[in-house]
Amino acid sequence: MITTPANETEASSPARKKPFYTSLSFQVLAGVVVAIILGYVSPATAVAMKPLGDAFIRLITMIITLVIFCTLVTGIAGMDDMKKVGRVGGKALLYFEVISSLALLIGLLVGNLVHPGSAFNVNPATLDAGAVAQYAGPAKTQTVTQFLGHIIPNTIVDAFAKGDILQVLLVSLLFGFALSMAGPRCKPLVDLLAALTQAVFGVVAILMRFAPIGAFGAMAFTIGKYGLASLGPLAKLIATLYLTSIFFVVIILGAIARFSGFGILRFLWFLREEILLVLATSSSEPALPSLMNKLEKLGCSQALVGLVVPTGYTFNADGTSLYMTLAALFVAQATNTHLTLLQQFTILGVALLTSKGASGVQGAAFIALVATMMVIPTIPVAGMALILGVDRFLSMCRAVVNMIGNAVATLVIARWEDELDRNALRSQLQSGSGVS
Repeated sequence: MITTPANETEASSPARKKPFYTSLSFQVLAGVVVAIILGYVSPATAVAMKPLGDAFIRLITMIITLVIFCTLVTGIAGMDDMKKVGRVGGKALLYFEVISSLALLIGLLVGNLVHPGSAFNVNPATLDAGAVAQYAGPAKTQTVTQFLGHIIPNTIVDAFAKGDILQVLLVSLLFGFALSMAGPRCKPLVDLLAALTQAVFGVVAILMRFAPIGAFGAMAFTIGKYGLASLGPLAKLIATLYLTSIFFVVIILGAIARFSGFGILRFLWFLREEILLVLATSSSEPALPSLMNKLEKLGCSQALVGLVVPTGYTFNADGTSLYMTLAALFVAQATNTHLTLLQQFTILGVALLTSKGASGVQGAAFIALVATMMVIPTIPVAGMALILGVDRFLSMCRAVVNMIGNAVATLVIARWEDELDRNALRSQLQSGSGVS
């Protein structure tokens, strides 16, 4: 009788795959499905689930500033070429401006072609102006000087306390440059920050296990509060935004991705957990830490990811850009307000500035749109009350596009910097590594 050694038997047997229900993407999807059912069957109970979603978003946002600081400081401190940071930042801002401008233009074109608000014939005098008035204060447009001045925090601690991404970026860049110039003298501090970075991402991994609960709470509240029936009157606007967004992601970003050496559909599958999470919470911020981690696994350097992704959350809101011009035209059409070509391009020009303040915070795009429309007095700002009831559903779409746009931008800029090997990138996306 011939016996086979135990280790040989183990080696010959195929590795056991984890059950599908243990993956985070399945659990998040299950949470969303259960939330939709609960919201439809028992709206009151579903609305009561809101604290679960809010708590999860706060858990993630409390760690975001540390993720950005540690990633960027250790990345820059470890770089030999300081000129690269400026070069990467310049390329990123150029890319952001071109793509977000293109998104605004596409929204304008689609609004003129589809006329989503043409059938409403709403009298502005009958609208609830008070519902929009609360957004008018925060919607005051900033001058360039005010915007630049806002980037500088009152104190270093203040930047982290407020959670302002741009202020944290400035502090991180200064610390990174300082540690790099100090050289070997500050190596113990760099090593300490590198260890802290690993610990921070360990915390993120723990918090992400609560994502299904957070997604359930956020989606249950949305369906319970507004109901699927609320989509009916504004279905054309919602459908137009979603279809335009799909076109933008698959065709526009898909072409950019293909030129950079990867397929957009495989990339979307690679980010499926983040997409589901953003869709459920209507905010792109909860996915920021895990998105940065995955982009590093695809071959992007820590410094590049730490610089491009957080900056993109402020300067590269593609979904918000699509929404702003499309929604502005919707309100004008719904209230029978005729806009000249000059006025439409004025909306586009103003939106280029106001959209920069609409970062990952939920509802910021609505405030930015109010700011844009206040510049064109012919459009009744009270018309925004038409959109207010379904803004949560619109927010889900634009937040997902914002996140995908920044993820694609990071890989594109990494390719420009020759950081990525196309074959290795394709192999990583095909294998689905980095997915729980």
